[in-house]
Amino acid sequence: MANEMSAAEQQELENLRQIVERAIADGVLTQAERDAIIAAMRADGKVTYEELALVRQLVSDKVATGELKAEG
Repeated sequence: MANEMSAAEQQELENLRQIVERAIADGVLTQAERDAIIAAMRADGKVTYEELALVRQLVSDKVATGELKAEG
């Protein structure tokens, strides 16, 4: 049973989305950018399903298809 996200959780997810989009804008994900994404996910002491899904959609899937290059 999925719980509704609170306004704070929605804002954290939006912040994460912005960090990820800036990191991948040039088509290359550096180690520093990867670390920043992980830090943003862990900032509130928990990693949510929504955060994982967002990163998978915007980063992992694009790396797998070659659309995004991961350095390091």
